[in-house]
Amino acid sequence: MESTAMITPGLARDLAALGRLGEDTSTESVLRGLTTALATGVPNCSGASAEHWRDHRVIVSGSHSELIMLVEGERELGEGPSVEARQSGGRATVTDVLKETRWPRYDALATRWGVRSVLVVPIEVSPALLVVGLYSVRPGAFSPQGAGSLADMLTEQVGVAMANMWEFEEVRTDHAQLQEALAGRSVIDQAKGIIMQTSGCTAEAAFEELRRISQHHQVKVADLARLLVDEHQRKSARP
Repeated sequence: MESTAMITPGLARDLAALGRLGEDTSTESVLRGLTTALATGVPNCSGASAEHWRDHRVIVSGSHSELIMLVEGERELGEGPSVEARQSGGRATVTDVLKETRWPRYDALATRWGVRSVLVVPIEVSPALLVVGLYSVRPGAFSPQGAGSLADMLTEQVGVAMANMWEFEEVRTDHAQLQEALAGRSVIDQAKGIIMQTSGCTAEAAFEELRRISQHHQVKVADLARLLVDEHQRKSARP
């Protein structure tokens, strides 16, 4: 069972729960859930971090604020296990920070935060890349055999969670755009009514007047309509 020593029932349950969606689901919430699950569910793990890379932009999360600062400091240094894993696409391990020789500046930074051993797992979740880090205050906390099984589980469970989240965000964005379009149509109709009332023109002529003024002032028709409606309401409210 050594190959699965890093996977506990609690960890498996918490990782599976990442795919459940709610109103507050976001990239940030999934990453927070992931780092919390790893920090509490992996034996000998003292904390975890996650970097979400997409379109050359990164979102960093951590079970502890010190680990966020460690990851961001590592990126500024340009050396360390997370940088190595992101560039190579393979897992990176530090068995003991005090005996590590590949990244001396990173080692000094990690020692400052009490980190002794590190395991970093890159996960391809197209079109994004997740770089997941596990940290321990003990040397030699993460076995290579267990790391392989953990990486497989992370790839499967996190991949499902991120795919569900992106699909949910797309639906939520489409809904918001539809609501915005309906609201814009409503305010345009109100503005047309105001113009028709004051000038006695038809609905078609009122819309053409709105469009002519919007083009002249280089503003959207909906924005111009909203200004007209707001001004009309202010005038109507005056004694």
